[in-house]
Amino acid sequence: MLNHAQPLDLMFQALADPSRRIMVERLSRGPASVSELAQPLSMSLSAVVQHLAVLEASGLVRSEKIGRVRTCRIEPAALQTAEQWLSDRRLGWERRFDRLGDFLAKATDEPSS
Repeated sequence: MLNHAQPLDLMFQALADPSRRIMVERLSRGPASVSELAQPLSMSLSAVVQHLAVLEASGLVRSEKIGRVRTCRIEPAALQTAEQWLSDRRLGWERRFDRLGDFLAKATDEPSS
């Protein structure tokens, strides 16, 4: 399970920034140029490029330059690591809550001494 720690850390670190989450949200609807990603953000184009570098390092985004235009795409497979980690946590908590529910049900069924 620890073999995914570094990619998972990079992914959550990348998603911790609201501007990068906006970029990921936009890319989830399809590829976009760096200029298109920069439009809704109040930052310089070079700042957008730096944010994209973090997203690319995390594996969430990949880009390619064709001519003068750099086009970015979401990397859906990268999200599977985070999705699996979250799913494992959710499953563990659901089991704990089920056991707590069973315990409380038994406790209320038993007569008081």
